[in-house]
Amino acid sequence: MVYNRRKYVQMLADRQWNGRIKVITGLRRSGKSTVLFDLFKTHLIENGVTPDRIVEIALDIDENEKYRDPYELSRFVREKCTDTNTKYYLFLDEIQYAVSKEELKSHDEPVRLYSVLNGFLHMRNIDVYVTGSNSKLLSKDVSTEFRGRGDTVRVYPLTFSEFLEFSGIDKRSAYDEYLMFGGMPYLLSLDTDDKKYDYLANLFEEVYYKDIEERYDIRLPGVLRELTGSLCSSIGSLTNASKISRTVSSVKGIKADPETINAYLTYLTDSFLFSKAERFDIKGKRYFEYPSKYYAADVGLRNVRLGLRQQEEPHIIENVIYNELVCRGFRIDVGNIETVERNHEGRRVQKNLEVDFVARKGSKKYYIQSALNVDNEEKAEMELKSLLSIDDSFKKIIISKSYGKSWTDEKGILRLGLMDFLTDETSIDR
Repeated sequence: MVYNRRKYVQMLADRQWNGRIKVITGLRRSGKSTVLFDLFKTHLIENGVTPDRIVEIALDIDENEKYRDPYELSRFVREKCTDTNTKYYLFLDEIQYAVSKEELKSHDEPVRLYSVLNGFLHMRNIDVYVTGSNSKLLSKDVSTEFRGRGDTVRVYPLTFSEFLEFSGIDKRSAYDEYLMFGGMPYLLSLDTDDKKYDYLANLFEEVYYKDIEERYDIRLPGVLRELTGSLCSSIGSLTNASKISRTVSSVKGIKADPETINAYLTYLTDSFLFSKAERFDIKGKRYFEYPSKYYAADVGLRNVRLGLRQQEEPHIIENVIYNELVCRGFRIDVGNIETVERNHEGRRVQKNLEVDFVARKGSKKYYIQSALNVDNEEKAEMELKSLLSIDDSFKKIIISKSYGKSWTDEKGILRLGLMDFLTDETSIDR
């Protein structure tokens, strides 16, 4: 079944004929091809585009193997789009298949493919859309190569509100299901927990790890897997390559220097499996080089990678809130505030307080704390302390599972319920 992800269809519709290559990017199996080849195609046809004006090439299927040669691809497209008075739409799926094995091994830029795509940009009667995944050519690479002439649309796993809509189950059941197995779209077609677990587990071994190992010629695949597990188990905790290297070496007995760990961290974020949130000094207005936090692109993948162990709801909620903010277009940092307090002996001591998320979009900025509950004064004071130490006028928010309707307290802090936040994009602006 195809689920109508209206947000992404509208994003592509808004970019029609803007003179750029539209690059649909994101984690593999998050729905990129469905958005382009099913949903956006249907949108075009419903708005008067005849099917013969839509040129589709799926490069990952055998019958299109010859078009993996960029020059054959160019020849085919130009033969299909000869009428200069007709506007054509070109859809290229899994563009990395147009990279040769030699280029794949050499780690050089696929010059031939870039040349062909550049050539399409000069054809005034073609509007170009491509999807890409993790092998030689990530969509991220295409975006970099066509900076100023590439327009990226990032597709994410289902948000909670999408999952709630498409699953057709009640909010309570949807919440429990989402926090356990996440929002990979194909899961909606599976009817047992065992099938869902196996699907997510196989994604790691048969898709994500294979992609990374092929692209980067990984010498230590065991380290890559241990690193993935370490990131999954430390969601919401500050870490860096040196710390992870020591942990992997001492706990697992696997030797991995910080340089290797740092490279593998980059591969995992470039493949969209994890996102990095940097640490930001709120008062000093500067970034720290390290440590940082890493969040999983999908909590279901995270949970299954850990064998459904370590089901700490506060950490999973924090990850879900982070992903929701990113899906809404916010840039996220981890906030740090240096304060001076008196200890039990009356001496002045310096302390670092943390704000879970400093969320920015355009001129807007929000300071957000994630909490499972703040049902008593002690918990409330702990969560409020860092927010109340910030002396600027941007909105301060606590998102908690324990809240019902949102309200603003006497200190000007918005108390927002998790369900309200996840199902209403306007909730943080109240």
